[in-house]
Amino acid sequence: MRARNSKRLVIDTDVAQASGDEDATDPRAINCRDFLKEVRSQDHRVVMTREISDEWKRHRSGFALEWRVSMDARRRIDRIKPPENKELRDKVTVTASDEDEIEAMQKDFHLLQAALATDQTVISLDETGRQLFKRASQQVGEIRNIIWVNPDRATEEQPITWLQNGAPPEPHRQLSA
Repeated sequence: MRARNSKRLVIDTDVAQASGDEDATDPRAINCRDFLKEVRSQDHRVVMTREISDEWKRHRSGFALEWRVSMDARRRIDRIKPPENKELRDKVTVTASDEDEIEAMQKDFHLLQAALATDQTVISLDETGRQLFKRASQQVGEIRNIIWVNPDRATEEQPITWLQNGAPPEPHRQLSA
């Protein structure tokens, strides 16, 4: 059973890969670790599709492995199989300017599909992907309300405070913003 204020968060592999242990000194490693710890302490859930799970297994830090095991032990991993939406993927990628943008959007489209199937929230360090999907959201209404939060933008986005407040779908965090 989900806690009342808990959210199902699609956490990109780049966050797991960047998270550091307690001895980390790199700001990105600290920000990602602290974000994941806060997800756990606030009773939020993590969404795992087969693709996301496979990526996490290939690209994770030691801390991320321990964190995932602890989330699994708490039964706070939601394993889902969202329907593949090729029509939506095509609508999104047609907004790209060149082949590199198409490739980048296709690579991360599974994050949007998982978000659309759950609480419409993506956690990722990928600012390039975010900007591409933001631009696409101006033409593709289905993705406009997806929330995108970067845990490494601690000052600008205050992701820890956002989690503590229940990870609300604030308009300024939406792709359409």
